[in-house]
Amino acid sequence: MKTLFDVRGNRRLTAAATLVGAAAVTASLVAAVPAPVEQPVKEAVNISAAMPARQPSLAIPTQEEVLLQGSTTGSYFWDDASGRQGDTGLPAIGKPMQQGMFASPSWPLGTEGYIFYKGRKAKFFIGDRGPGVPSDSGVMLDIDGKTFAELTGTDWNEDTLTVGGDLGHIPIQYVITKWGDGPGLRGEPVPFSSGAWRS
Repeated sequence: MKTLFDVRGNRRLTAAATLVGAAAVTASLVAAVPAPVEQPVKEAVNISAAMPARQPSLAIPTQEEVLLQGSTTGSYFWDDASGRQGDTGLPAIGKPMQQGMFASPSWPLGTEGYIFYKGRKAKFFIGDRGPGVPSDSGVMLDIDGKTFAELTGTDWNEDTLTVGGDLGHIPIQYVITKWGDGPGLRGEPVPFSSGAWRS
């Protein structure tokens, strides 16, 4: 004959078994449910985020921002107001001709950046206008003659204002790190004939 103590004990065991069973069922259900997928946080798009990642060959100082990068064909010039070799007078920016001063048919005067040619790099600023007619054929940057000679591993002749060897045009890659405040148009270079240099 069962006593009251035995009945209460059975109830406790039954209740405990029910709780253990419920916990096991809950655990298996939780394990079967896939973990919630976190939605990526959308960030505001800016120019630098939209730019392609820097290539090792286009390395620039880390404190400088890549505003635009691309490739074009470069020629060379040297306008020192001497009238030699098609010289058209002093550069448009009002500074004397110097190494590192390049000419663009459209970028704002004062624009700064770097060009790259066969693993060599040169810093520049836009101080003049050009190339003229060649820009209609895709020659979008005039490199100062001294820098052109260094990039191509040739000599610069101060007397004739020419570069040694037979290279007059080279394929270059460019990176713009600062837009100038002078007249011109930001963005991909456009030919001189577009008149963008007046903007």
